[in-house]
Amino acid sequence: MLALRTLLVFGLAVSFAGCAGSADRQGFEANPDAGDDTPPPASTGDFSTEPPPPPPEVPEVHEVYGHSATTLYKLEPATKAVTVIGEFKGCEPINDIALNEASTLYAVSRKTLYTVDKNTATCTQIHTIETGDYPNSLSFVPKGTLDANEEALVGYDDGNYVRIDLKTGARSVVGALKAGKLISSGDITSVKGGKTYLTVKGTGKTDPCYQNDCLVEVDPKTGQMLKNWDSIEHNDVFGLSFWGGNVYGFDKEGNLFEVVFGSNKIVTKTIPIPQKPAGLSFYGAGSSTSAPLVADPQ
Repeated sequence: MLALRTLLVFGLAVSFAGCAGSADRQGFEANPDAGDDTPPPASTGDFSTEPPPPPPEVPEVHEVYGHSATTLYKLEPATKAVTVIGEFKGCEPINDIALNEASTLYAVSRKTLYTVDKNTATCTQIHTIETGDYPNSLSFVPKGTLDANEEALVGYDDGNYVRIDLKTGARSVVGALKAGKLISSGDITSVKGGKTYLTVKGTGKTDPCYQNDCLVEVDPKTGQMLKNWDSIEHNDVFGLSFWGGNVYGFDKEGNLFEVVFGSNKIVTKTIPIPQKPAGLSFYGAGSSTSAPLVADPQ
């Protein structure tokens, strides 16, 4: 019995000694970081409060397009060279075209809105309306005009200023020309940082702008006439575009001309069309809202 007690006491002593010794092993310290003043590593996350950089500027677009009901033409405004892109494919007769700031080409027939490939004149249908017709004058106006965040596609239906919703194809009246007996005769053109112009005509034989169309400046926010530049020296100017400080006109008789602004008067200069087809009749024209305001010196 005494021997058994001796063995038990000896075993307990060994056990306590082993537990006490384990406190000296690596990883079991009561406070392993005590006395360590090393700062924690810096965060690698990006928590900058600076606003993102502005989007890059859209480059200037140096191209002008005109068209008949069935054929697309291109004018190189710097050289005045005219080329035929080709006949429209996959669309009805086209009444007018417009180019946005990125130079994407849109077109309308009476009831249908399209995009058009500028290299092949191939149309892609976007929307068709059941009630009413699309205006036969068409242009984009810059961001901040009718919409703070995007360009707007607009036109005139006689004296009404109309916007076309690109998402739905719906048209809505957003203003009026308010120019007495003058109504839209064919086309509108607008450019960022510049002005917006419209061709108009009188409704009666004794009204101003009846024999020849007139060119007027309009407010792109309201559609209202701001200034009448008087005769544009051509009748039925169904196409209008802008580049380098001047306006380009395309009329029903197939004439292409440049409009040069003086202090209070405009003059026109004919631009020849090589191998002009017989019976050519222009229905519209378009230029980008990113067209340059001033032509580069040659």
